[in-house]
Amino acid sequence: MTNTTKVVFIGAGSMSFGLSMFRDLFSACELRGSTLVLVDTNPEALDRMTRLAGIMNAASGAGMIIEKTTERRAALPGAKFVMNSVAIDRNRLWKLDFEIPKRLGIRHTLGENGGPGGLFFTMRTLPLVFDIVRDVEELCPDALFINFSNPESRIIMALGKYSPVKAIGMCHGLFMARDDISKVMGVKDETLDLWGAGLNHFQCVMSLRDKASGRDLYPDLFAADKTHDPAFRPLTRKLMRVFGHWLTCSDDHLGEYLAYGWEGGEEGYPFEWDEGNRAEMKRDLDIALAGGPMPKWWMEPSGERGIAVIAGMIHNQKRFIESAIVYNRGAIPNLPADLAVEVPVVADAAGIHTVSLGPVPDPIAKLMTIQAGVQQLSVEAAVHASKDLALQALLIDPVVTSTAAATQLLDELWEINKPYIRKCV
Repeated sequence: MTNTTKVVFIGAGSMSFGLSMFRDLFSACELRGSTLVLVDTNPEALDRMTRLAGIMNAASGAGMIIEKTTERRAALPGAKFVMNSVAIDRNRLWKLDFEIPKRLGIRHTLGENGGPGGLFFTMRTLPLVFDIVRDVEELCPDALFINFSNPESRIIMALGKYSPVKAIGMCHGLFMARDDISKVMGVKDETLDLWGAGLNHFQCVMSLRDKASGRDLYPDLFAADKTHDPAFRPLTRKLMRVFGHWLTCSDDHLGEYLAYGWEGGEEGYPFEWDEGNRAEMKRDLDIALAGGPMPKWWMEPSGERGIAVIAGMIHNQKRFIESAIVYNRGAIPNLPADLAVEVPVVADAAGIHTVSLGPVPDPIAKLMTIQAGVQQLSVEAAVHASKDLALQALLIDPVVTSTAAATQLLDELWEINKPYIRKCV
């Protein structure tokens, strides 16, 4: 049977994330014959990535039909899946989200998904996301909206509460945790079977087993932890000793949600490394577009699971997806129902089915509930464009330790982000 599935990729001009998606799209034989529409508001970046998509499509034999447009509404009619990876002036604004609170005495780790940075990522990103999903609701109401943009939890929570569009968020945090655990234990990561539940970047590894035998490996992890390099993930490992479970996905991501998160490091995102990496990627891209060879790894899957969701739904495969962000509705019964949580799901022709692992351990649920309130209030601040609610969201955030600093950083970051802040509902 001919595959007539239409996939729209919004934000496709991103060299870094666009390449990750292409690696998965063109290595997945299940999408053969699908139409892929690339959308970006930057014509030059869009043209560059469309040319790369054509080269990778031909090299892989994926047989996809590739189209491009700078007009989102022109792309959406007939779409079954809409992938979103938009970011607004990402590095420049993110640096300010980190540096301004730090100058005012706030000790934080990344400034992306928690703390003041998480609030302002939410304030400027949600209006754009709602613009997109309103178009989805009008032009392809049965499509699944697959979100890769941060802050994941807050975007999916806002859509679950205020939009009828079906939405799911994707993140590889659980796989990052698996990599770290494998390092501590001195085993190959593919031998480990992890089940996690919680919040995005704040999952509890509920089960850690040997993939072949099913043997519980938590005792082995605790034993290995005693002799492993103490400089490796010190905050995560300290919390494991206290709470009895590994919490995802790294000290800097996890630390965004904790008053003491800075103990795991407060250097912020490595912007210089990121910009150097993008420059190297651009050099490789220029070579490929000029007819030269591509790096071998460009033709290998990236490890992201968004395309597995699409393939599972297209072909009714009942595909198990280890981790996805969904509106809770009881999937984790001891966390609020109107919260976005990260749990396993199954994807088939009927849609996305949440896999509940039951309640997370009570002390960990109490730790997560602190962050739940912060996320809920920040979403309300963003959808109502309310500076008053934004201040309240800051003052219940455990990362914020000063009312004076909260008020001043709110004034400064609000002014910077004012062009993007507006009511969503």
